[in-house]
Amino acid sequence: MVGRGAPIGPGRNTDNMVRAKALRALREAGLDRAVADESFDRFARLVHRQLGVLGAMVTLVLEDEQVHPGLFGLSTIERTRRSPLDTSLCRLVVETGRPLVLADVREHSQFSGRESFLGPVVAYVGYPLFDSHGNAVGSLCAIDDHRRDWTEDELAVMEDLALACSSELRLRIARATADRMRGTALQATRRTRLLLDLSEAFAGATSVAETVERLARVGARIGAEWSGLALLDPTGRRLRFTSLAHLEPGLSPALRGSRIDDERPSACVARTRTPIFFRNYGELADRFPDIAKSIGRQVGARAFVPVIGGSRLLGVMMLGWREERDFDTDAIETETAIATYLAHALERAEMLDDRNRAAATLQASLLSPLPAIRHLEVAFLYSPAARTDQVGGDWYDAVVLAEDSVVLTIGDVTGHDMHAAAEMGQLRSMLRAFVWSRDESPAALLRLLDLANDGLGLHATGTAIVARLDRRGGTEADSAGADSAGGAAAGYTLTWSNAGHPPPIIIRADGEVTECAENVDMMLGVVPDVARHDHRRVLAPGDTMLLYTDGLIERRDSRYHERLAALKVALKTLAGSATATLPAALVRRMVTGGQPDDVAVLAIRVRHSHSGAAGDQMIEARTPVAVEPGAIGPARRWVDDILESADVDAGHRRTAMLLTSEAVTNAVRHGGGPVAVEVKVTPATVRIEVSDGSSAPPRLLAPAPHQTGGRGVQFLDRRSARWGVRHLPDDAGDGSDGDGEGRRARKAVWFEVDRG
Repeated sequence: MVGRGAPIGPGRNTDNMVRAKALRALREAGLDRAVADESFDRFARLVHRQLGVLGAMVTLVLEDEQVHPGLFGLSTIERTRRSPLDTSLCRLVVETGRPLVLADVREHSQFSGRESFLGPVVAYVGYPLFDSHGNAVGSLCAIDDHRRDWTEDELAVMEDLALACSSELRLRIARATADRMRGTALQATRRTRLLLDLSEAFAGATSVAETVERLARVGARIGAEWSGLALLDPTGRRLRFTSLAHLEPGLSPALRGSRIDDERPSACVARTRTPIFFRNYGELADRFPDIAKSIGRQVGARAFVPVIGGSRLLGVMMLGWREERDFDTDAIETETAIATYLAHALERAEMLDDRNRAAATLQASLLSPLPAIRHLEVAFLYSPAARTDQVGGDWYDAVVLAEDSVVLTIGDVTGHDMHAAAEMGQLRSMLRAFVWSRDESPAALLRLLDLANDGLGLHATGTAIVARLDRRGGTEADSAGADSAGGAAAGYTLTWSNAGHPPPIIIRADGEVTECAENVDMMLGVVPDVARHDHRRVLAPGDTMLLYTDGLIERRDSRYHERLAALKVALKTLAGSATATLPAALVRRMVTGGQPDDVAVLAIRVRHSHSGAAGDQMIEARTPVAVEPGAIGPARRWVDDILESADVDAGHRRTAMLLTSEAVTNAVRHGGGPVAVEVKVTPATVRIEVSDGSSAPPRLLAPAPHQTGGRGVQFLDRRSARWGVRHLPDDAGDGSDGDGEGRRARKAVWFEVDRG
């Protein structure tokens, strides 16, 4: 109940004469008046800012009442700035001279009902304020209206602020009682306010890098020209400076790290946990002659101070001045205080780093990798907002119902924090279960999800799309005949339902971008039994469907339709990109200047297929059109699609795509058109031919390391099982070479990859 063990002052006030003398000193200093005092209001604001409590106050206890020169967040006494003593917790702090720490006053009958004039007081922590003679005359306290288990860091902040507040109090008394102490009082004021400023300087640092930058600025405030922070590694045996940017000039990078048993000032401080101060270079050279040889003489005074968090050594702080400097008591205390604030900042950064890792683990568990889906190429990306918590309410998912049917979902739960991530996980799991267990349309699935969301009491709000892809009966090889006969063509039937989500976008194989802007139904979590509707489109081989969350297109400084138009332009530009790179490329292009919201992107491309892609039979396929110079990427994807439909494993497909890319590039660059690609797959081999309009065979070169080209045929020679050149007659035009000397020859470069 009393905080942090030993008292921070002399203990209980038992001498009435001493107490009367202390109160007289308060009156002489004008501190018995119930008026606002900016300095003490600042302490109250600092308590509120550092601890995040409901209210805080600086209280001075008089004979028959208490006054509050410092106040924040307690409107009931803001006007009067005074209150009675009979129910005062602050009075108990003054009488004992010890901190009073209560997580919940209701759990202690002797404290229940006290401070009732402030309103509901549940959690309380108060630290005594002492005058220059060590008499407790008031308290610095924090109040909350709910139970609160005060942490050691919070109590340490309160203790530091109480000590600083006591210094301010003693300063006021000293000014009023003795003019001869004016110089000392002014010095104390500067130091007190410096400490307050220093405590605030590290308040916003959330990483080690930010902390190091703040240390440089804080050092400059006290005249230090150089600063450094050496952190102890997890083994506790080595120190390493986090940055050389602010260290003294000319310091060798070899000195950036050291063992803790080295004869160096930083290592010595880490071993002993005792600060070391050097007035000039000579003092350092006398004590550490070996290290003095490796550092410059341009630095005069140096201070090495241990950075300790709780009982744990975090590292060593170094400050350097260009001139000589005497380290008096005030200077030593100031540097020690800086190290304390630095420790708090490092512990906070460590805590946030742990939280980020936990958040990343949570997000990874909620957004598991999508399954491989036959006949479809799927790419996805989740990019968290630029916040501390690396989680949010965006999700995507895919459930394979059968070989020719898959359901894709994407959604965005309202919110950008752990709570939103938890709700997202529950909605995603429920929807996943409905998709797997019920053969329903997308609209029916969204209605089931909304009903479950309401019936189970989750009451999450958000947007979502459920999209079902059902493979059509034909294949690319026989689609023309099937269409003429009235049968189904190759590709997929897309059926989707939209609950308030940004519309799907289709990128056709020819680069045309189409927005699926059919009527959008109401978002989730508003009216559970609202009517929902299905919409249908056809996706042909080579078409890509894009699903995304609003973080990709929404910005406060831009209109929605403008951002959607920009997304379409970006998709047209990226139409030839590999599907695997499309989500990341879109985020890089659309999300600039910081990311205020989470972004999820899901791209699904319909693969080209072949009717003979099963069993032990051989299949043959040829690119439907000539390969243009800018279509090398699509040619590679077409090869991968045909091989995937022929059940060629991913490793052999990657090899075949790499070699195809090299062969097609050589054909386009050196052979001329028309360029075509043929694929033959047997149970034992994959054979690919790339034909072009030249009869000149490719040459196996040995380029120098600095040359950028000439390695394509080397790839063929080293990565394929076999390769060669086959000459073909020209079957275009009249076959003449223009000189009447017969038909012009063409060639085909072929290679084989053994499937075994």
